[in-house]
Amino acid sequence: MTDTAARTAAERHTGVRATGTRPLASEATVVDLEDGRAVVVKRGSGPGAASAEAAGLRWLGEPGDVPIPTVHGVDDDHLVLDHVPEGRPDRDAAEAFGRGLARLHLRGAPAFGSPPPGGPREAWIGLARMLNEPHDDWPSFYARCRVQPYVRQGVDQGLFSPGEAEVFDEVCARLPDLAGPPEPPARLHGDAWSGNVHWATDGRVWLLDPAAHGGHRETDLAMLRLFSAPLLDHVLGAYREAAHDLGRPLASGDERRVPLHQLFPLLVHTVLFGGGYARQALAAARAALRD
Repeated sequence: MTDTAARTAAERHTGVRATGTRPLASEATVVDLEDGRAVVVKRGSGPGAASAEAAGLRWLGEPGDVPIPTVHGVDDDHLVLDHVPEGRPDRDAAEAFGRGLARLHLRGAPAFGSPPPGGPREAWIGLARMLNEPHDDWPSFYARCRVQPYVRQGVDQGLFSPGEAEVFDEVCARLPDLAGPPEPPARLHGDAWSGNVHWATDGRVWLLDPAAHGGHRETDLAMLRLFSAPLLDHVLGAYREAAHDLGRPLASGDERRVPLHQLFPLLVHTVLFGGGYARQALAAARAALRD
């Protein structure tokens, strides 16, 4: 993204003159504004990606349970949102985040696989396509929208053999038994790896870059574990306590189900980045079947 494009988008969506720019990532720029604020201008990873992210941020931020950057505007190419300066991990912030995430999940969603209000059916997780299609139960949603499409892509790319694909087929067939007790759809961030868990200078943990949808709350928790979010024990401990206090404790055996819920992000990484992740996804599928 050019500095000119970032400045133009920031001015259009905030109504304030831009005074400077700073690079943040390959497709994101910090734009300083004349009134002293700073915003981030992001370029979408594909068609509809910016509007999907904006809808997810608004949905997650609406109840105020976890800090979410304010969206100032979105168009076909750009998303403009508040810039949140980076701080350091802190135990109090970790525990507050865990409690807030438990509350956010329990805000619920209309269905498993439902997109955020105003969000598209065909969304994105990072650089990969992601289908948000409402289902009445989590096992059928997870199989049809979060496992099978990426396994097929992996087979087409030569990353899984037909025999390896059958392991995932068995997981999908057994999902009603592997999933644990049924629970209502949760309001999920959907891509809660450590890079999207942002420790800010205001002493709080913010959530960034969602792939938001209605899903199973154990999926967000499994994603936090997958890439080792800082102070994870404190986050999860506070989450468990809050969920219990709210009358919705995690179901027994949730730690055994972590590989099942990590299948989706591992399969996404497989189709984006290749073989090492294919081996991890296959290992997670086999671990889920051993439950």
